[in-house]
Amino acid sequence: MLPQHRWFWAALIAFCGGAGLLYNMLFAGGATPLAGLVYGIAVGGVGLAFDRGLILAGLQTRMRRLPAMIYVPAAELAYVLMIALGIAVGGFVVWALGLTTDSLRDAVRITPRVLAYSLAVSALLVFVVRMRDLIGGEVFVNFLVGRYHQPVMEERIFLFLDVVGSTAFAETHGDLRAQAYLGAVFATLAEPVRRNAGSTDDYIGDMAMITWPMERGLKNARCVACVFDVLDRIEAEAEAWKARFGTVPRLRAALHGGSVVTAEVGVDRHKIAYFGDAVNATSRIEALCRPLGASVLISQDLLSRLESLPPGIEARSMGTHSVRGRGQPISVSSLERVAPGDAAPDVAAHQVAAAQ
Repeated sequence: MLPQHRWFWAALIAFCGGAGLLYNMLFAGGATPLAGLVYGIAVGGVGLAFDRGLILAGLQTRMRRLPAMIYVPAAELAYVLMIALGIAVGGFVVWALGLTTDSLRDAVRITPRVLAYSLAVSALLVFVVRMRDLIGGEVFVNFLVGRYHQPVMEERIFLFLDVVGSTAFAETHGDLRAQAYLGAVFATLAEPVRRNAGSTDDYIGDMAMITWPMERGLKNARCVACVFDVLDRIEAEAEAWKARFGTVPRLRAALHGGSVVTAEVGVDRHKIAYFGDAVNATSRIEALCRPLGASVLISQDLLSRLESLPPGIEARSMGTHSVRGRGQPISVSSLERVAPGDAAPDVAAHQVAAAQ
């Protein structure tokens, strides 16, 4: 979960508490408003925890693999169970705090009216969360506050992650199977990107574009850590990838940063877009991965702005290269894992230069 958006989840929980208060006003004559607040927070908290995979994550994963005609009723049943669990948790707290005169059995019991009301509130919450997931957490928030309604010049870091061999996979297994494969790869990116405070802003064919505001991405070298967290996760789940798709995904990554103009564009379909050399340069750096035989490349401009690299990562200079569509050549370095105590000279030089 992105730390800068914790308020979003707090607002949803507060909304659930307000829905519990409203239920008391509508159906309980406003009696014991604190009890309604507790019930609302408990039901909303359990439902959101299930939706985000914080509880019963394995069940969520298995459900998503079901055919649509089975998934829909299964999902509805799962949310009914989560509501019942939330009512039980809330009822126990209300009973334990003496906020009700009901017995524990009555306090934790779910009635048809409570279920119907909870399902209606849950449907609204799920819609909001799904919209956020559809367009990206940071983009969703920026749309809400209108941050880019007028063009804004800012510095951002861009990470392009390209899935190697996706075209060959599609030719061998068909387009539907290839879509499932790419969908699984992109799903794998989500947690490492959230953990490193990034935002997945777009998918372009078999490539994902991840961004950070410059200061946030530089902090603790999050932009670099994100790449290797993704690679580590794929490696850790290698057997599962082989069992499901017969192959383990390979990625090429490019990191660069600089000044861009960020603006909300479109009429019938709105989108937040980035304009500037930094985006084009990142694409050109990614294209250098293949001829240079590198999996992860970073521009020297961005590398020099990092105070240090994550532990176990080294930078190795790959020289300066002219690229198509850009007048000035680009200096790039390869980012690679290194055993403890075996840091390459480039890393030490970079860290000394950054400290000066």
